[in-house]
Amino acid sequence: MRHRSKTVKLQRDKAHREALLRNLSASLIEHGQIRTTLAKAKALRPFAEKLVTLGKKNTLHSRRRALTLLGSNQLSQRSVSVLFDTIAPANADRPGGYCRILKLGQRRSDSAPMALIEWVDSGAVSSAAEEVEAAS
Repeated sequence: MRHRSKTVKLQRDKAHREALLRNLSASLIEHGQIRTTLAKAKALRPFAEKLVTLGKKNTLHSRRRALTLLGSNQLSQRSVSVLFDTIAPANADRPGGYCRILKLGQRRSDSAPMALIEWVDSGAVSSAAEEVEAAS
C-alpha cells in the first residue's frame, strides 16, 4: 500500500534525487523561472515552497536550515541570500502557493511533457532583485 508515501522518486536513488532538487531549486531562485519536465516541476514545487516558508521566518536558524537543504556551495549561498532578501519579502502576505507550473507541451526529441515553473509574484521578485543589484 502507498499510504503516506508522497516521495516522487523520478527513477533516481535518494542522493541523486536530493542533488537534483537542490540544483533545480537553486536555479529557480537565481533565474525566477526554469523550463523542465513536468514530473521534475511537480517534485520541485513542494521543496521550493518550503524554502520560501523558511525565508519568511528570516532568522539565523532558518538561514542555516536553508543552507543545509540547498547545499554549501557558492551558488547555494548566493541563492539563500536572494531567497531571504527578495523572494520571501515579496511573498510575505501570501499564505502559500508561491510557485506556478505552466504546461508547455511535449519535448520534440523524446515527447516528454515539459513545464515552466516560476514564482507567482515574479514581477515583484524581479523588481526587488533589480533594487538589490542597484544597491550593491
